[in-house]
Amino acid sequence: MFPRLQYITDSPQLAEKACKAGVKWVQARIKNKDEKTWTQIAGDIAAICKTYNSICIINDNAEIALKVNADGVHLGQKDMSFSEAKKIFRNKKMIIGGSANSAEDVIKLSQQKISYMGLGPLRFTSTKKDLKLVLTMGGYKIIMDAIMKSNLRVPPIYAIGGVAVTDVHKLLWSGIDGVAVSSAISDAEDINKSVQEFLTALGEKELNYEIKG
Repeated sequence: MFPRLQYITDSPQLAEKACKAGVKWVQARIKNKDEKTWTQIAGDIAAICKTYNSICIINDNAEIALKVNADGVHLGQKDMSFSEAKKIFRNKKMIIGGSANSAEDVIKLSQQKISYMGLGPLRFTSTKKDLKLVLTMGGYKIIMDAIMKSNLRVPPIYAIGGVAVTDVHKLLWSGIDGVAVSSAISDAEDINKSVQEFLTALGEKELNYEIKG
């Protein structure tokens, strides 16, 4: 089952605080680090997730995800191909996520047999330097309406990019399945409170999913 809340961080300390608070899915997004440091941080976060029975995926790098025994990888549009990641995983059932910024991206990703996708950004966020076109709440509704009319079977879609807890209700109403957040939890004065607010807003329900090989 996929939790509806994904937390993104490069900090093992924050990952542990979030997992203690109830987060069940962490993406280790590690940028501008040498491979040794990247592997160390990813391994620490993966180990913490195992302790708390939480899913752990690694951003950009399937080799490191496999090396640290993570549950999968998230690949951006400029990262390795999904087929290349699947070859690295050697038919092992692993989560593979992708990034989308438009209805066309969603349709294309759905044909790649991936596990889920992050659609965004909702608004400007300082945690992502290579920012795509900001969608706004109206953009999500337009994209999700187009997908529903297409009758295309799509994997779970997560809103990402500056998402606040006050956005959750409208995002779910638009057809989004869950949210991926970073700053809203990392920068919170009370991480436990922030996590609980997101879980409550999301209904604390999990999504059925299939890890596609």
